[in-house]
Amino acid sequence: MTVKTGGLAAGGVHLEEGITCFLRDKNFTLAGRQIELVVADTAGVPATAKAKAIELVERDKVDLIMGPLAAFEWLAIKDYLGEHKVPTMGFGGAEDLTQRHRDPYQVRTSDSSAQCLYPLADYASKEMKLKAAITAGDDFAFGYEQVGGFQSVFEDSGGKLVKKLWSPFNTPDYVPYLAQIDPKQADVVVLVYAGANPLKFIKQYRDQGLTLPLLGGSTVADDSIMRNFGDEAIGLINSIPYTLDLDSNANRRFIASMQKYFGTDVPIGFYAAALYVNGQILESALQATGGDTEPDKLIGAIRRVSLAETPRGPVRFDDYGNLTFTVYIRKVEKKNGKLVNITIKSYPDASQFWHYDPKEFLKQPVFSRDFPPLKS
Repeated sequence: MTVKTGGLAAGGVHLEEGITCFLRDKNFTLAGRQIELVVADTAGVPATAKAKAIELVERDKVDLIMGPLAAFEWLAIKDYLGEHKVPTMGFGGAEDLTQRHRDPYQVRTSDSSAQCLYPLADYASKEMKLKAAITAGDDFAFGYEQVGGFQSVFEDSGGKLVKKLWSPFNTPDYVPYLAQIDPKQADVVVLVYAGANPLKFIKQYRDQGLTLPLLGGSTVADDSIMRNFGDEAIGLINSIPYTLDLDSNANRRFIASMQKYFGTDVPIGFYAAALYVNGQILESALQATGGDTEPDKLIGAIRRVSLAETPRGPVRFDDYGNLTFTVYIRKVEKKNGKLVNITIKSYPDASQFWHYDPKEFLKQPVFSRDFPPLKS
């Protein structure tokens, strides 16, 4: 289940490319089972996602669902899939899908909203020695949860979040929000925008003459959108669950396969890598079940998967059904006339709970527009 039309289509198409790439590598055969891939376009609309889920389950009789892309789509189908005990490898970031309101038949194989922001805050505080931050992001749950994760670790490390700026998802003009950034108040701006919004924000940020360092979450500078930036992105530091420059055999094989099937100019980033790794997870689970796709056996085997070699690095599931993985801190640089992300630090075994005790963590509310509150 992915988005192939509308504003989220670019990432959605990359999801399909990633799983298709893996299955083509395996001749559409895993653990002796022939695999049939059915792709449903959700259009980024919750009602459409629900209708497509019903078709997949009741008409197509699928054994497993991967996706959908957006958290609001997953939330729209979560209860239906749970009632029908459909093993699901979800992608959307909404924290509670693998925390307070998790379902035993559903796991997340991407990252929770805040999962990459914890290491980013740690890096900002300990490596960059930053003390005061302003955040800017899309005015919906994905933005709130990212900011909540950054704020928690940054403040625990002695930093201070002085202002949160929120703008509608498809804001064309960020100047009114940029006017609220006072360089005297902070020493960094942290972005949690998605889609094309980071491209627009950063361009307008530089055009307004603002010079505070920029940090960003996993959707701000994915390798697949780097060709759309200009020099205004140079110096941007970002945090993400996959990096194109990872020096490993598994990553080199993944990149070679993507280029073999989709051309040497194909944008390769986290979306494709995540679904390629989904294929590895599924293959490992089917090997464990002997190819049996009975729902309890399949989801149980998926939850037990631990892989040492993937394009993302080592991955394993925690007790709540969310992947634990390496988070990469990168810096945008220009090399040979081309903008690229250069990895400057890695955080292995990054959990959706960071270093907090899960039971204590889950006693607090889910991150929201007002939680944690500003202390200023």
